[in-house]
Amino acid sequence: MVKNPTSGAQDTLPIGWLSTMESMSSHRSPSPDPLALDQPWARTAAGANTLGFETSSSTPPSTPAVMPTIYERTTAAAIAHDAVNLGQGFPDTEGPDWLLQLAARAITEPETGPRNQYAPGMGLPTLREAISDAQARRQGVELDPATQVMVTTGATEGISATILAFARPGSEVLTFEPHYDSYGACAALAGARLVGVALRGPEFRPDLDAFEAAITERTSMILLNTPHNPTGTVFSTEELTRIVALAVKHDLRIMCDEVYEHLVLSDARLPHRSILTIPGAEEVAVAVGSAGKSFSVTGWKVGWVTGSAELVSQVRGVKQFLSFSSGPAFQWAVGHGLQDDQGFFAQNTAELEAGRDLLRAGLEELGLAPNRAEAGYFVLGNVSGITSLSAAQFCRVLAEEVGVAAIPVSALTIQHRANPSDELEHLVRFAFCKDHATIEEGLRRMREHLPAALASHPPADARPANARPATARPASAAPVTAPETLAPASTGTP
Repeated sequence: MVKNPTSGAQDTLPIGWLSTMESMSSHRSPSPDPLALDQPWARTAAGANTLGFETSSSTPPSTPAVMPTIYERTTAAAIAHDAVNLGQGFPDTEGPDWLLQLAARAITEPETGPRNQYAPGMGLPTLREAISDAQARRQGVELDPATQVMVTTGATEGISATILAFARPGSEVLTFEPHYDSYGACAALAGARLVGVALRGPEFRPDLDAFEAAITERTSMILLNTPHNPTGTVFSTEELTRIVALAVKHDLRIMCDEVYEHLVLSDARLPHRSILTIPGAEEVAVAVGSAGKSFSVTGWKVGWVTGSAELVSQVRGVKQFLSFSSGPAFQWAVGHGLQDDQGFFAQNTAELEAGRDLLRAGLEELGLAPNRAEAGYFVLGNVSGITSLSAAQFCRVLAEEVGVAAIPVSALTIQHRANPSDELEHLVRFAFCKDHATIEEGLRRMREHLPAALASHPPADARPANARPATARPASAAPVTAPETLAPASTGTP
């Protein structure tokens, strides 16, 4: 039986939540320490901030259960309140037609080879060679496709297999916050504890002195993410070099999540640099990539792990018993796409940049002080200038009274933070990987209804001058008509 290690019913995590943002806005005690739980599923849920305990008025909490993820909650709130979904990181549009046609051809045309049975455990040679060639062209990294490239069922499996391969039971895994929630879940499943060092605004650059100070004799692994989700920070060569040096010094392994490598916007101050370009990284690091993010085909679940033959072999020792292999038709199509993207990467980043600019301008007008967002899918807004609410409470009001769904950054940390002064408690993630009509509708609703919705929760100082009176959104407000703005719930959209 899994027992709740927290202190009382009034402080526990709610369960069974699907239709409102209530659990995102409640103040509660820190999530249970995953290593204090004896069941692997409970450790995993605690690591992802999704472990809850049933409560009653007469007894302390005792029965554990898994709550919906933050992504499921956000989509459920969008559906329940006819809200524009600017929370989840899925594009509104499909991938390029020519890529979709390649996948369809691979399924149905015999001359492409057998594409509907198991692929080799390391992945189709066509795709592994294309990944190797792409890394050589873009990063100057030479990889043997036979031994240094492994295809995974999405980047998430690559992340999971790598953490399970290198995070020792009872050890600590070090990362920067905020982070993809899979990191905490996989570390806990491995029997390790995730430790976070916050990226601080407005620049969200890593504090490497604090990062080094967080390394202890218990640290076994470092999880990096560049370009970073959700801040859009692109790590510099100097920052990566120092992190690799720390890993070599302390005999740590590095997993570098590089799924946004093709989504660096034109005004970024730094280009993406793979961890594998850094001297010494071949001894300690693997990189994880994603076709879903690169080609806007997130449902295909094609990713990869690259690194030295030794480290990739060790990750494969775990990966082959998770999924064995992934869809060969999709692998075949992605392989051809990486060899010749037909201008898609440049076109896609230009469209993302236009959406980013539109969203940033609107959030700036609303007083939400958006960050630069130089890569990826997201802009962060800081609510502390317009309300005394935390970001989680703000997101509940935003969905229920304004009709816009977003994600509180506190949900992307190791635990929901109880300190109202913490900067991450006031940040909200908005997605700009949407068509302009969706972004404009979300901004229109916020301009018209947000001031009235926040009227009873002014900021600690004076309300910003640009916040003007408005009316709360009526219950009968028309929903978004485009069905793609309300996608089905997902348990792992980063």
